[in-house]
Amino acid sequence: MTIDGALGVCLVDWASPMSLGPPAGGKSAAMHAHAAGTTELMRAKIRTMESLRLDDAIEDILITLGKQYHLIRLLKNSRDEQGLFLYLVLERQKANLALARHNLKRIENDLSV
Repeated sequence: MTIDGALGVCLVDWASPMSLGPPAGGKSAAMHAHAAGTTELMRAKIRTMESLRLDDAIEDILITLGKQYHLIRLLKNSRDEQGLFLYLVLERQKANLALARHNLKRIENDLSV
């Protein structure tokens, strides 16, 4: 929540659409709903990439709204598998998107999954 413009953040298991622990900032129920909806987006994108046989991996996904950015950063575990993601909601007027992406990457590097 120290990222400029952060309104809420949570760690999500996209296999079970559940946030792991209580979301920080924002309204907890809204963040849980966002996490579940975003999980469906992640699954659809990964299925599409698999069906197209793209030999690549998603780093992050950005959803731009009129007043907010929703930034989704996929995390890899020790076996180089993706299964969790960080979900960050930013207020557009206060956020620096490039810096937010950099900070999420730094957080990912500091996490042990």
